[in-house]
Amino acid sequence: MIHTTTVSLSPADVLARAQEFFADRVPANSAFVEKQGPNFLNLRGQGGEELVIGAWEDKEKSVTRVRASTLFFDQALDRFFSTLPLASPVEVV
Repeated sequence: MIHTTTVSLSPADVLARAQEFFADRVPANSAFVEKQGPNFLNLRGQGGEELVIGAWEDKEKSVTRVRASTLFFDQALDRFFSTLPLASPVEVV
């Protein structure tokens, strides 16, 4: 599923929080960095499951757009988004 929202944090802050959250706060379903860049984080779970999070600045609206894609981490991703200062509701498709 693909989850999208906007937040009032910088892209770097969103990705740093995601890295910490998925390594520490969901022990039964932890995920760790496989690849990363300035605007994305690719996490891999213990069973090989993948979670990709992208974050980039929308300067026109003064928010950070966040998009995450996963097949396994939907509940954990919803929990992660609940820890962020959301500027819009989370949309899931």
